[in-house]
Amino acid sequence: MTPTSGEGAEKMDAEDEDLWDGNEESGGYWSRIYDRNKAHTKPLLMKGTNTTSQIAIVCANLCPIESLDYDGRRVTCMLCLYVRDGQQIRFSNADQELEEYSVFSFCWIAAAPRCRTIKAMASPTVGAPKREKDPKKRVVITGMGLVSVFGSDVDAFYNKLLEGESGISLIDRFNASNFSVRFGGQIRDFCSEGYIDGKNDRRLDNCWRYCIVAGKRALDDANLGKQVLDTMDKTRIGVLVGSGMGGITTFSNGVEALVQKGYKKITPFFIPYSITNMGSALLAIDTGLMGPNYSISTACAMANYCFCAAANHIRKGEADIMVVGGTEAAIMPSGLGGFIACRALSHRNEDPKKASRPWDKDRDGFVMGEGSGVLGSQNNSRIFGGAITCDAHHMTDPRVDGLGVSSCISKSLEDAGVSPEEVNYVNAHATSTLAGDLAEVNAIKKVFKDTSELKMNATKSMIGHGLGAAGGLEAIATIKAITTGWLHPSINLDVTS
Repeated sequence: MTPTSGEGAEKMDAEDEDLWDGNEESGGYWSRIYDRNKAHTKPLLMKGTNTTSQIAIVCANLCPIESLDYDGRRVTCMLCLYVRDGQQIRFSNADQELEEYSVFSFCWIAAAPRCRTIKAMASPTVGAPKREKDPKKRVVITGMGLVSVFGSDVDAFYNKLLEGESGISLIDRFNASNFSVRFGGQIRDFCSEGYIDGKNDRRLDNCWRYCIVAGKRALDDANLGKQVLDTMDKTRIGVLVGSGMGGITTFSNGVEALVQKGYKKITPFFIPYSITNMGSALLAIDTGLMGPNYSISTACAMANYCFCAAANHIRKGEADIMVVGGTEAAIMPSGLGGFIACRALSHRNEDPKKASRPWDKDRDGFVMGEGSGVLGSQNNSRIFGGAITCDAHHMTDPRVDGLGVSSCISKSLEDAGVSPEEVNYVNAHATSTLAGDLAEVNAIKKVFKDTSELKMNATKSMIGHGLGAAGGLEAIATIKAITTGWLHPSINLDVTS
C-alpha cells in the first residue's frame, strides 16, 4: 500500500496556495500536487455547485483513471472525491481551462511519470445524511504538532511512515538487560530548545516536555504564535491534552526517594508533575490560554476522547479554539515492567523492528511507544463527529464480536452525518495483540458490510503503541493521508491472520 521506490510524484515549481479558495458558494478547493520528498502545490481550482462534496481516498498509489496534459506535463488521477450525480466539475487554473466533466466522481491530479496500477472505485450512489449547517457548530483542524520516534516535524514523520521505516529499537534509556522485553519505540535526540526554558526543561517529566513542544508546534502550524495569540481573547481558547499514565518517571523517582531516603528527600514537584492534568495546565500557563482546561485519562483511547470533548466545547459555544491531543512517556523501568506483568508485550528481542505486526498470524503482543500528538481546532467550515461507548466486558480483552467498537463507529458516523458507504479509509487501532486485532476487524466488517474496497492501515506497525499519545499521533497520520493522497503501509504483515 505504499509507492514503489522512486515513484513519487514529479516535483512541481509552484508556490504553496491555500486549500480553500474562499468562495463557499462555488464550493471551490485548491488541490495539492504531492511530491513524497517535499510537498508542493499547483493552483488547480475544482469548482462544484454543491458545497457538501465529500473527500474520499480510494487509492494508496497514483491511479491511472484519467490522463491529460497540464502545462506540458503528463498527469494522472491521485485522489478521488465524492460528488453527487450530475455535478458539473471544472478543472482549471487562473488562465487555462483543462477540461469539463459531468461526472459522479472526480479526482485530484498529480504529475506521475510512472505509477503502479491498483483498482479504484468511485463512491457509491448513496444519499449522505444531513450535514451540520450552523457554522458555529462546525469544527476544522487548523494546526498539527507532534513529538515522535521519527522526530518533531510532521512532514518528516509522515515521510518515514510512507517509506515503511520501523522506529522500534533496543531500549538504552535505562539498563533493560534483566527485563524479558528490552525494546520499544524510544524517542532519541529530543530537543525542546525554543519551546521550554532551561530550568523547567531539567525539572519536567518527559511526558510534559513532549506535550509542550507538540502543543506549541501545533499553534505555530495554525499561525497562532505568541504575537497573534496576544491579540486574541484567550479566555475563548482552551487546552485539553490527556495522558494515560501522567508523569510516571517523576512518580517513580518520588517513591524511590521516599523508600531509600525518607519523605524529606521527596521533590516538591513530585505531586504536580505526576498528575495527569499537568500537560494541559503547563501548556496553558506557557501560552496564557484561559479557556476550558483539564485532562482525560482513558488509556489508549484517551486522545480520541479529548477530540470529542474539545469539539463539543466549540459546538456549544464554550470556546472558539481548542488545543487538543494526547501525550505519554512510559518507556521507563516501572512502565515497561508493568506491561510485562500484564503479558501484553511482544517478546521479539532478537528482531525488534519485526515485533509490531498488526493482523499477522505470528503477532505476539504490542510494542511500547511514546510521544505526543496535538491538534488545533476551531469553528469554521469542516464537520467533526465522534462518539464514546464501553465494552463493559473485561479490563483488557475486548469482546470477540467487537460490539463495543462497532457501536462506537456507528454512533460516530451518525454524529458526523456520514453514511458508512461514504467511508473508504480507516486508520486502525491495530495494536498487534491477538484478541484486539481480531475484535477490531470484526467491528469494522459489521459496520461497513462490503469492505472489499475499504483501505485500512496500522501506524503502530512502525511506531509502536503510543498509549495515551496513540490517538493524537495517528490522527495526524490520518490527516496527512487525506491531504497528500498517500497511505502508508502496514509493515511486518507476512501472513494474514
